[in-house]
Amino acid sequence: MDDGARNRWNPDDYDGDHDYVTEYGEGVVDLLDPKPGERILDLGCGTGHLTAEIADAVGESGTVVGIDRSAEMVREARETYPDLSFQRTDARSFHAREPFDAVFSNAALHWISDVDQNRVLAGVANALRPGGRFVVEMGGAGNVDRIVTATLAELDARGYDATHPWYFPTVGEYAPRLETHGFEVRHVRLFDRPTELDGGAGGLANWLSMFGDSIFAGVPDDERAAVVEAVEDRLRPDLFDGETWTADYRRLRFLAVRSE
Repeated sequence: MDDGARNRWNPDDYDGDHDYVTEYGEGVVDLLDPKPGERILDLGCGTGHLTAEIADAVGESGTVVGIDRSAEMVREARETYPDLSFQRTDARSFHAREPFDAVFSNAALHWISDVDQNRVLAGVANALRPGGRFVVEMGGAGNVDRIVTATLAELDARGYDATHPWYFPTVGEYAPRLETHGFEVRHVRLFDRPTELDGGAGGLANWLSMFGDSIFAGVPDDERAAVVEAVEDRLRPDLFDGETWTADYRRLRFLAVRSE
């Protein structure tokens, strides 16, 4: 998760109640198709589980580097995988010393604002060798729309000023952006992925606690629980079956190649 300044990350909770982020990311690793001997950058590596999976695929002859802006995530990744390379680095300003064969990113780019996306894409293009692959999954247009809409409506009703904290583009918006930075889009897909949240009746509250810091930034700590309960009331008819909350995820997944 790259934008640690906007969200406070708890690695234990991330790997516990939200381990589906890593589990679904395995499909993105399949699209990456890492080969022995390759140099691969994991952009927004989080706690490093997918970085380690990629490292296994490239073997001892390859190199994998994980970068993340969150000090907590990088610390956890280093402790869990001490033999791998993890760096605390901002995706908007990183520079590669040697070119990579591929750049991989799962569930990270939507934390970077619309205005900063071009800085990230320019950095990725510079980090890749000609013909190198850029493989990504991120939130796409409409991702968690019901959750965001209900949360912002409740905050507005209580007099709090809050805005949408993520960048969820359409295919038509992001593919041309990639092309502008010298990429040829080989595969792109926007799809619904309803996601069951761990934690039973507390699943939505856990999700908001993990990912919603920037939305609740203006809410005093002693009022936050009441706001979350009101958001649950708004969403319960649509997203709760009596046992499990299901988040209305939509994902944008693509493979793009840097032009020769």
